[in-house]
Amino acid sequence: MSANESTSAAVSETPVADLSFEAARDELALVVQQLEQGELPLEDSLKLWERGEALAARCEEWLKGARERLEQAREQRVDEAQA
Repeated sequence: MSANESTSAAVSETPVADLSFEAARDELALVVQQLEQGELPLEDSLKLWERGEALAARCEEWLKGARERLEQAREQRVDEAQA
């Protein structure tokens, strides 16, 4: 498989905002793997880096949302216990 073929295998056509946490995480792992190999032309590496940054931000959004939901559930549980 050529470097360009492997790049397209790692980079999805799906907009980052539409990805689930798991899909974004898995694609991010592939992007990191591709970048670590260091075999891509500079332009392809830059595109992968940008996609990776967007994927990492998407994962952080999901994790932030999960933390907020957990905190709300804990607060609700404490409120119910005090009532």
